[in-house]
Amino acid sequence: MIIRIALLALACILAADIGWMALSASFWMLPAMLAGWYAADMASGVVHMYMDYKPSRAGIGLDKIFFYEGSRESAEYLALRDAAFSQLNPVERLIYDFKNHHPRPDALGRRSMVTQIGSTVLFATLPFTILANIVFLLFPLPLWLIAGVLTFVVGASFAQYFHGTLHRKDNPLIVRAMQRTKLLMNAEDHRRHHETLQCDFSTINGWSNPALNLVFNAMRRRGYLRDEGLIPN
Repeated sequence: MIIRIALLALACILAADIGWMALSASFWMLPAMLAGWYAADMASGVVHMYMDYKPSRAGIGLDKIFFYEGSRESAEYLALRDAAFSQLNPVERLIYDFKNHHPRPDALGRRSMVTQIGSTVLFATLPFTILANIVFLLFPLPLWLIAGVLTFVVGASFAQYFHGTLHRKDNPLIVRAMQRTKLLMNAEDHRRHHETLQCDFSTINGWSNPALNLVFNAMRRRGYLRDEGLIPN
C-alpha cells in the first residue's frame, strides 16, 4: 500500500510540474530534457555497477537459495528464501536481486511494473522530487533546468522497468517506439553486459556506457570491484 501511495504522490507532483512548465515552454527545454535523460541513464549504470559488485551479507543462507537446484516453487526453497530474506534490509534485498538476475535474467521481465519501480520511487525519486520542488519554489530557476531535472526523475524512476523490458518480448507499443528512436536500448544492446558482467551497466538507453566503462575499468584496476562480489557467499 505504501508503495502505491508513493507512486500516486510522485505522479501528482510531476503532473503539476509539467502543467507549470507548459505555460512557458521554450526551445532550451529540449536539450535540457536530453541531458536529463542521459543523467538518468548514467544513474542507472552507477546503481547497477554498485549492486552487481557489492558483496551480499554472508552467513544467512543467500548462497543456498542462489545455487538452489530444485524447484523454486517448492516448500523447501520458499522456506530457505523466507528465512534469508527476513534478515535483509531493503537495500540488501536489492543487492541480492541484482546478483540473482544474472543467471535468471528473464525473471525480471515477468515482474509487474509496480514491483520493478516501487522501491526506487519510495526510497529515491519521490524524496528527491519533493526536495527539488522545494528548491524550485524558493529560487527563481529557469524552466529549462526544471525540465531537465523532471526528465531525470522520470527516467530514474522507470530505470528498472526499462531494464525489465530488455528481458521480454511482449513490450508495450511506446517502449518499442522509444527503442526504435534509441531513447531506450534494446535487448541486443544489453546482451554484452550479461556476457561479461564487466561493461555496459546502464539500462535506459546506454548513452552513458562509454563513460561508465572507463570508470569501471579504472576502479577494477585498483581492486575496488572484485569478482567475489558477483555471487553470494
